[in-house]
Amino acid sequence: MIVSELLVLFIFYSFLGWVWETIYCTIQNGHFSSRGFLFGPVCPIYGFCILALQMLGRWGRGLLDEQTPVWQVFLICAAGSAVAEYVTSWYLEKRFHARWWDYANLPLNLNGRICLPVTLSFGAGGVVITRYILPVFETTASRIPPLAWETASLILTALFAADLALTEAELNSLLQRIENVENEFNIRAENLYTAVAGTPQQVGAKVKGLEEEFRTRLVSAASGLNVRQKHIMKNIRSFRPGKVYRYSLHAGQKLKEALGELRRRGRK
Repeated sequence: MIVSELLVLFIFYSFLGWVWETIYCTIQNGHFSSRGFLFGPVCPIYGFCILALQMLGRWGRGLLDEQTPVWQVFLICAAGSAVAEYVTSWYLEKRFHARWWDYANLPLNLNGRICLPVTLSFGAGGVVITRYILPVFETTASRIPPLAWETASLILTALFAADLALTEAELNSLLQRIENVENEFNIRAENLYTAVAGTPQQVGAKVKGLEEEFRTRLVSAASGLNVRQKHIMKNIRSFRPGKVYRYSLHAGQKLKEALGELRRRGRK
């Protein structure tokens, strides 16, 4: 039953994290913004962090309970959130060559993955969750029969796994398309560099003309993305090149810009 309970709580807390992120981003952007890496209404990083706090409260041997000083709770939550954010950002960038958040423009950031103001806000939020929210959930959870936990865990885990598989498939398909465009551009740009006998300025002018051709193709490709791929592109903050080229198109970023332009035209 403990495993079933943990699975249900993880997904439930992931849902609460999605609600928080969506409300915050909707207010910030002035329109509805569904946040998260997955298609479904979950942000797993929140689920992991909140569940970790709950487990520390249960089995942490006094590390995090009602008698723990507020300052200690704050430091644990702030440090834990920083580690979780940094590791998650690093993994997603290495795996998909993209960032879903970037704090490069905020003060006291570390490689754009974490920054002090956000870490402090998560620390404060962790204090509120630990002191006021988790005790209520603990009391409620103790009243739920084992069969309900097991049934809910089977259903929610199946939905979560399906969402993860679908997101992975669509994201890989999208990134493969972007990589193919980038590779084609690079091959043609290198051929120009080899074939054109002239000054660097002349070669640069030829490459700029090639960039314009590919930019037009990316605008056309943006309009042909399906709903799920558009959702992915909307939530990715920026792309990072997987390879180093002499001439780079930055196809992922240009596709994102083209999609944003199409979206703005649609609102007019």
